[in-house]
Amino acid sequence: MWQFLLTLGFTAAASACDSCYGPQDHVVRTRNVYPLAPGQGNLAKRMQPDAQNASYGPSRGPLAWGELNVIHTTDTHGWLEGHILEKNYGADWGDFVSFTKAMRNKADMYGVDMLIVDTGDLHDGAGLSDATSPNGVLSNPIFDNIDYDLLTIGNHELYVSSVAYEHFYNFSRVWGEKYLTSNVQILNKTSNEFQYIGRQYRYFTTPNGLRIMAFGFLFDFTGNSNVSMVYPAATVVQQSWFKAAVAGYPDNCETQVPIDLFVMLGHNPVRWNDSESTFQTYYNAIRTAQPNIPIQVFGGHSHIRDFAVYDEMTTALESGRYCETAGWFSMAGLKSSNYTGATLPAGVPHPTQHAISSNSTNDPNATNVGASLTYSRRYLDWNKVTFEYHATGSQNASAFDYYKGLQVTKNITATRTELHLNQILGCAPQTWCISCAPYGSSENIYSGLVPEALVGGVVNASRANNPRFLIVNSGGIRFDLVQGPFSIDDSYIVSPFADIFVYIPAVPYSVASQLLNLLNTNSAFNGKRKRDLSDDIHARNLQTSDFSFEPIRRDDCQSPHPDQLLGKRAVASSIKRQSIALTPGYTTTDDFGSDGDDTLHSHIANYVDSIPAFIGANTSLTSSLTATSPVDLIFIDYIDSDVLPALALLGAKYTMADIQYYINSSFSTNTYLNVYAQKAWSANITNCPVGVGVGGDAGT
Repeated sequence: MWQFLLTLGFTAAASACDSCYGPQDHVVRTRNVYPLAPGQGNLAKRMQPDAQNASYGPSRGPLAWGELNVIHTTDTHGWLEGHILEKNYGADWGDFVSFTKAMRNKADMYGVDMLIVDTGDLHDGAGLSDATSPNGVLSNPIFDNIDYDLLTIGNHELYVSSVAYEHFYNFSRVWGEKYLTSNVQILNKTSNEFQYIGRQYRYFTTPNGLRIMAFGFLFDFTGNSNVSMVYPAATVVQQSWFKAAVAGYPDNCETQVPIDLFVMLGHNPVRWNDSESTFQTYYNAIRTAQPNIPIQVFGGHSHIRDFAVYDEMTTALESGRYCETAGWFSMAGLKSSNYTGATLPAGVPHPTQHAISSNSTNDPNATNVGASLTYSRRYLDWNKVTFEYHATGSQNASAFDYYKGLQVTKNITATRTELHLNQILGCAPQTWCISCAPYGSSENIYSGLVPEALVGGVVNASRANNPRFLIVNSGGIRFDLVQGPFSIDDSYIVSPFADIFVYIPAVPYSVASQLLNLLNTNSAFNGKRKRDLSDDIHARNLQTSDFSFEPIRRDDCQSPHPDQLLGKRAVASSIKRQSIALTPGYTTTDDFGSDGDDTLHSHIANYVDSIPAFIGANTSLTSSLTATSPVDLIFIDYIDSDVLPALALLGAKYTMADIQYYINSSFSTNTYLNVYAQKAWSANITNCPVGVGVGGDAGT
């Protein structure tokens, strides 16, 4: 059993802010709970036992190695078990442990440097991270098994106070000076003062002598709970500590230290034309102070594969989402009097591309200082075939597996079992996707599954015969539902947010029947956006009569633009020369072209723009209903600030006092799919076929 210890120092009385999140007793994570003793038999199968492996491996040959090489992860969102039903991404965190260990060994053998970096958002996406309170309390210790050199914080670490404190009291302590939160502070309850969750910067020297100054910047996020503080970029670049570090005077050193490379980590889109990106502000400040030192950027948050060129000695890599992508970056030609490693390691390809692009992010004042620098980037599919190929050049598990990786895999299996995540509730007969098929089709999750699941899964037995209108926001659906065994984990994957079903009884049919269309056509309502966890209505008093037309804050991580979801989907011309049958997947074009995807895939159609903000369903309707017939209007608590104003516009004035729980205070969007699956998908549960994955049946 998991052993939980309450941390001393937390006050018994919750603050006004904490009351929004429920009990705040802090949980200390236990580490390595399921040790795998050396020589122990029945080792865990590579990947999770029920996971699928890739159909084929990398298409572009070995990776290029330079003086500095980087493995980058971002937006893992709890997917440490891998994608159980998707072959392209079937590896788990244990496989990634073995991969990074092997790549470290390769770097040592080649006489070059390697960094492993992460740019935040560690939960809100899968059951391993989300089925605990606080989120991440069991998944973070698993995540900690990678030997990261640099990490930074994401916005999903800051919505809920208990999660923010988990990162402050535990996660940041594990990583020490490597965890960079250059513009994020938290309220220390002991001192009652704000302090940085991690470190503001890290100045360090690599094993082969490169001298690096690193920062970690969250975008200008405003949806955090009030126990944390996010400083805007425009403020940070004026702070004395930042100016001193950029100038080479860290920790108030009297003597200037040499810097060979600036590294900017950020839970931050790498494209300057992204309205949320603040990298340009930091870039301008560094480049103004240090015009001749290379800058390397690693971003995240927008869930895409991307590589941007800022100037001839500044590039930026973004490495996808959800443990679908491991980013690879390498560079050569660094001018360092302190570097003692190999310039061009023997026997492997080297970076050959200069940082030249027509992209508008280029600095028009760039000089030729970076002319000696060459770069390479690659987006690796997250599967065992890919990891083994680049780590060992073969599919020989005995050559690839490391003891620690095997241990982590077993720990994941045990944790999933402990949390009942692998409990199968039904057999999903097909794949329903968010955007690979147009809204209105049977393959689209919003039109093909959600309405039917709402009708079948959200039922109060005592009111089952009442006419019902049900409404949810599309932003609450975060991922596709893949054909095959449907587990408790899948309910978190499809809908990680626990929005509670509430209702207003006896709403006139004439009003209820117009509500969905009004919500979807009036620009004042924005249910398509994701949920801000800090504004749960079920944690507020449902009986209050106060009501405001001001909308609550929303999670800023909106559905990606069509040219971002699953990468920019220009299919590389080399696909035409392949004799293998390509599986659907990433087909990315970035500032370096269309050769960044390590494995070639076929194009996946994207119909994200057709998705409405709100999804509805109705049942028990009869031809005898009149305009005044009473109906149960059921919706989720998250959208009360949309529903009540919309009803008012229809002439029906209701307040929060009129809203009741429809079933109970815990029946949520994490629940109804489970109920529906047990009703509708009980057949073939012991012999359930797995489909070909997203994009394989629709829109190809």
